[in-house]
Amino acid sequence: QVHLVESGGGLVQPGGSLRLACTTSGFSLNHRSMAWFRQAPGKEREGVSCIITSDGSTFYADSVKGRFTISRDNAKDTVYLQMNNLKPEDTAVYYCATGPPFLDDNNWLRTEPYDYWGQGTQVTVSS
Repeated sequence: QVHLVESGGGLVQPGGSLRLACTTSGFSLNHRSMAWFRQAPGKEREGVSCIITSDGSTFYADSVKGRFTISRDNAKDTVYLQMNNLKPEDTAVYYCATGPPFLDDNNWLRTEPYDYWGQGTQVTVSS
């Protein structure tokens, strides 16, 4: 059975950093894409970053390029999202998701390709 569990969220001041972790079970990271999405109150869920774990390709939303980094540790079955220089507009619930291995920069931002999701972790950026 597939499980995704996010952790690492919290309250941080603008300019600060957080590292989110998504611990997985029930499948091999080598055969799946892994992504982070976020959803702020009153807004649609939006893609933040994606990693194609078979070859390490990564994608980022324009709003987080240069500030966020996605990575994975296959030995720990865990995907990370390092978030630096956080801004108030980054405040949201962050979700981990897994999808098929053939996602590319044309479709990774859509929620439809992903078939398993975590419960989310709250990130609040405020002074």
